[in-house]
Amino acid sequence: MSAQRAGSYSARPRNDFRRAPTRARVGLAMRRSMDFGPLGDVEPLIQNQGLSLAPMSTGDASLSVAGVTVLATARGADIASGALKGLVVPGGMTDDASMAAVKLLLDAAQAKGVPILAFGDGVAQAVVAAGGNPADFSEAPAVLIHGTEVTSLADRDAVATAAGKIG
Repeated sequence: MSAQRAGSYSARPRNDFRRAPTRARVGLAMRRSMDFGPLGDVEPLIQNQGLSLAPMSTGDASLSVAGVTVLATARGADIASGALKGLVVPGGMTDDASMAAVKLLLDAAQAKGVPILAFGDGVAQAVVAAGGNPADFSEAPAVLIHGTEVTSLADRDAVATAAGKIG
């Protein structure tokens, strides 16, 4: 009978947002001072396209960002094994160790033929790994690289469309 009483509490949905089902797992190159450039935080946008982001270490075993420690859940070997269907490379620190670690991930992705989404400062490094000229994409806030084909992504809608093609 208590269910029939009017009370101040009633179950309500938090919102009408429903995340797309996960259809592919992609690696996210975790970098110090990680930055997606002028597109802002695109992680939720990528996840809404059904991609699960697996942090990949590009230096220390874990990365602390704003007091939160992010543990790596994927490795470069996961690209080679086919466990990861893509690679996301944001901009970030450009020290030699970080750049070398990102290059290893990019080389593994190129060798396996998995798509690469690169953002901000990561665009130039990804374009070079694909054998392209970074000057041709110096104004691009993001690119999608699949094989040797490099596509400039000018806005968040283009990133969403590109992410939807991965998997």
